[in-house]
Amino acid sequence: MRLFRLFLIACLIAIIAYTSVTIANHGLNLLPIYFGDMAEMAWPGQFNLDFFTFLLLSGLWVAWRNHFTPAALALAVVAVLGGMLFLSTYLLFLIARTNGDIRVIVLGEKRARQG
Repeated sequence: MRLFRLFLIACLIAIIAYTSVTIANHGLNLLPIYFGDMAEMAWPGQFNLDFFTFLLLSGLWVAWRNHFTPAALALAVVAVLGGMLFLSTYLLFLIARTNGDIRVIVLGEKRARQG
């Protein structure tokens, strides 16, 4: 779990640094570029579509883990929009909260207790 935490921290730092430089150089105009690449049906768009499906999977997992409550659905939207910035922070929070219990991290407390 220690190496996993270090990995998440490294990802978080890298994403924050890279995003900061990108915003400074290009502004916050992400969506037209992101979806425009997808509309062109070329490799950058294929990568974006593949990545977007990972974001949707992340959001679906967050909503499922938290039993699709209204708060879980809101958190899922944050997961989709926040990407690794959100997911690394969320997983670090869950690791700290559960003392690294992977069953509780992945399934949530209720499901982990049932199985």
